[in-house]
Amino acid sequence: MIQFVFMLTHQDRTVDQPLAIYQELRGSCLRYVGFKDIGASVSELREVCAAAHADGVEVMLEVVSTTLAEELRSAASAAEIGVDWLLGGTHPRDVLGVLDGSPARYCPFPGTVVGHPSVLHGGIDEIAQSARAITALPGVHGLDLLAYRHPTADVAALTRAVVAAASGPVIAAGSVASVAQIRALDEAGAWGFTIGSAIFEGRLPGGPSVSGQVREVLRAVTGRGR
Repeated sequence: MIQFVFMLTHQDRTVDQPLAIYQELRGSCLRYVGFKDIGASVSELREVCAAAHADGVEVMLEVVSTTLAEELRSAASAAEIGVDWLLGGTHPRDVLGVLDGSPARYCPFPGTVVGHPSVLHGGIDEIAQSARAITALPGVHGLDLLAYRHPTADVAALTRAVVAAASGPVIAAGSVASVAQIRALDEAGAWGFTIGSAIFEGRLPGGPSVSGQVREVLRAVTGRGR
């Protein structure tokens, strides 16, 4: 069963008042929630993380900063915030030095990722080779794949190739906006997927409310949303 990670994010930034939005989701059977390293303070993210942990929900921080210095600062903040997973970023060897001793499961981006919002470039074989090399690094748990952020690649073929090459779970992040896309990722072997912007734009079933859409996505992937 593919896992749904609801991101408290829009256009690759954490939304305003993320804690208030998260509190609307309590009782929705949500198992994973996330946010970006841009758009909210460490103290705000720490509050969201504490509330989610009190509900038994795992928390993911996704790094979308575009410089090495910003990426390292965000990785260092992961321990202060208390997240369970650190996603994204493009400098895994440098980040692993910062994360030494951290319990956070680290899943960086494979391939060539540029800009903000982040876009994935490169051929499928090239990205798969990157996936293999990155997940061979001690301390890397899996990958954060921008499957629907590639301008030309067949998403199913790309995801299958990365899943086959990687030695850990692959989370498909970015621009997932329909149940059909979720099913395609599930069939391609992705461990999980993230949705943020599409829900805040009211593009999923169950709208216009955020909580209604989250419940419908959960129902689509688990049959347990209510």
